[in-house]
Amino acid sequence: MSKILGISAFYHDSAAAIIDNHDIIAAAQEERFTRVKHTSEFPIQSIQYCLEASGYTIDELDAVVFYDKPFLKFERLLETYYAYAPRGLVSFLKSMPIWLNEKLFLKKQILDGLKDVQSYDKKKLKLLFSEHHLSHAASAFYPSSFEESAILTIDGVGEWATASIGKGVGNKISILKEMHFPHSVGLLYSAFTYYLGFKVNSGEYKLMGLAPYGDPNSLQTKNYIKTIKTNLVDIKSDGSIWLNQKYFNYAVGLRMIHSNKWNELFGLQERTEEDELTQSHCNLALAIQLVTEEIVLLLGREAKRLTSSDNLVMAGGVALNCVANGKLQASGLFKSIFVQPASGDAGASLGAALAVNYGYFNNNRKVDSSSGSMKGAYLGPYYSEKEILQMNAAYKAVSIKIESDEGLTAICTQHLLENKVVGWFQGRMEFGPRALGNRSILAIANDADMQQKINLKIKYRESFRPFAPSVLKEDAKLLFELDSDSPYMLMVSSLKEVHRFSIPKESFSIPLKERMSIPRSKWSAVTHMDYSARVQTVTELENPLFYKLLKQVKMETGFGILVNTSFNVRGEPLVCSPVDAYSCFMNTEMDVLVINNYMYFKENQPDWQNNKKWKKQFKKD
Repeated sequence: MSKILGISAFYHDSAAAIIDNHDIIAAAQEERFTRVKHTSEFPIQSIQYCLEASGYTIDELDAVVFYDKPFLKFERLLETYYAYAPRGLVSFLKSMPIWLNEKLFLKKQILDGLKDVQSYDKKKLKLLFSEHHLSHAASAFYPSSFEESAILTIDGVGEWATASIGKGVGNKISILKEMHFPHSVGLLYSAFTYYLGFKVNSGEYKLMGLAPYGDPNSLQTKNYIKTIKTNLVDIKSDGSIWLNQKYFNYAVGLRMIHSNKWNELFGLQERTEEDELTQSHCNLALAIQLVTEEIVLLLGREAKRLTSSDNLVMAGGVALNCVANGKLQASGLFKSIFVQPASGDAGASLGAALAVNYGYFNNNRKVDSSSGSMKGAYLGPYYSEKEILQMNAAYKAVSIKIESDEGLTAICTQHLLENKVVGWFQGRMEFGPRALGNRSILAIANDADMQQKINLKIKYRESFRPFAPSVLKEDAKLLFELDSDSPYMLMVSSLKEVHRFSIPKESFSIPLKERMSIPRSKWSAVTHMDYSARVQTVTELENPLFYKLLKQVKMETGFGILVNTSFNVRGEPLVCSPVDAYSCFMNTEMDVLVINNYMYFKENQPDWQNNKKWKKQFKKD
């Protein structure tokens, strides 16, 4: 048995995870504690939480593992600057002091950071480093329910690798093939994220959400795809790509792209965040989404060819592209696919710990053949009644306590049916970017105005952004073209044709804001423009209380389906504590808050109409 702490930090999405051999005890992102979204700071509070959850001290650990190898990254940086010299001199001069002062002394930073967590015996500490894509691969394979599988990791860049294909068997992972920097599917997608006015490393999901507003049959979309393939990316038959660095600047520059060249290429101006979205922007978003899906499918085919496995596991930032995942699932290449719910760098903290547990310590692997060992991704902190009452006292919050689960779900359902928006805070916080029913904002799915209401009045974000449905597992196949479970909201599936409303053929000529109001189905709030939805299937085993709530909704409406979006507002991370939840509740036009078995109604709260106290400016994301 090995007790191992995994850490990711110093780039984005810092996190910590702790395991005891095959048992994943706890994992959390640092942003949830510091309230700074995508923070890169050393995850002091996440580590403190993991140690408290496990009951171990640092001295009792068998190893502490960092999620990548900084010296290999430094090697890549130096070789890249050398290859492109004299281009990139300004970037080189800016980045070298940072690397020399911080990154090359990463071991000292980690040791010092651990001291800030608690005192420990430095002589006893075993500090190890895992390669970046091995960390991703381990995060996907070891928690899966598969004894063996193909492994596909795709992201921006680790040390050198930007994608890898491997095979996992028992407790062993073999990397069979890698794609190397500067050629990267993740960086290609991020370049379009940047060009269309969204933030790199956080706005990629906006680009994915914008794509369905593009017209797949328009000549412009088809020309954009042709332009991308002719000028920017050469796609090989095995899914590997070659990016024309004439158009990109991320390798040695301070920006993602050469904007003037892109403007000329696409006949557009680089969009800023404030610029209105046009149909051309939507068509370009669709074009790069379709190109990305093509690449992911080819990589999947190559993984199948190399491994002959019926199973596939995926991780890395691009594995959060649930539309591409859905296409891969629908292709039938693999009988079963598992995507790590924390596929980005946060999840690599868990992968680093698992890679060392099985690769370094050679521990036997115990496979949970039913649902894997991710525990529904509910790996974050839990808050007791004592902490809720402390919050109530501090804020003079007015609540009622509902003694039974049946009473709680019945009252909550009635408010949902009145088109109220409910903040739902239960149990342990989710690990990864998706709210899965423990830190969620919920609403009824058959209110045609609910999508825009939540976007504009609760989330304070762009009105085009779609919402996901949480659905009873037994109802999911009745509503969607879904032939497998989707517990982590990482597969997009189409609504069955029988439930679709016809959309006018000329809809793509209608302005974007007006088009969003066209009903696509009875559940318009969770049905995207192309009839797709990012489905979460809910079972009683994974989340019994959320399952009860959906069952109650089914009793009243015929189907167990709700809008489920993350419990946060624009620019802020998912809420972690009762204080975070109450603050978010009071700062938005949310109607009802549920924290464990306590219910809060907006109109009963003190100063609930005091704009100066509760209405704050939210950061852009």
